[in-house]
Amino acid sequence: MPILEFEGKKPRIHPSCYVASNATIVGDVTIGEDSNIWPNAVIRGDWNSVNIGKRASIQDCCVIHVDPSHPLAFGDRVLMGHGAIAHGCHVGSNVLIGTRSIVLDGVKIGDWVIIAAGTLLTEGTDVPSKSLVMGAPGKVVKELEDRHLTMISAGNEGYVYLGRTYRDEVDKAQT
Repeated sequence: MPILEFEGKKPRIHPSCYVASNATIVGDVTIGEDSNIWPNAVIRGDWNSVNIGKRASIQDCCVIHVDPSHPLAFGDRVLMGHGAIAHGCHVGSNVLIGTRSIVLDGVKIGDWVIIAAGTLLTEGTDVPSKSLVMGAPGKVVKELEDRHLTMISAGNEGYVYLGRTYRDEVDKAQT
């Protein structure tokens, strides 16, 4: 897997993480315990820092990047769906970023949020906690109910389990 130092900064990935062999992680990147990074994901902390919390899932073909004035921070238990893009934003904990969504510089997302598939969050958007956001540009369409919170938790736990299983299977295959 390409885990690359850039300008003296090397990614710091907790040993409990699963990182697919064809994911690319570069520079000033920190990834917390039990997180999983899936095939073809790219995480670049070249111009600024990327901090991903515990038990996060960055799925296939996601792109995470920064610019000089916007670092990126994900809280714990963030699930980033296939092909989504996050750029220089701040995302709280227990957030689902839907498949092929785009979250741009300066966006702030609270805790317990669902960003629906295909949503575009334009620069500087603030998303309050317990919101469902849809559209392009993304708008809050409703407050989340308890069933949504349960869905976020179950999805996250499923990916933590799957990441551990992949990590263990890969370790067994290499020994």
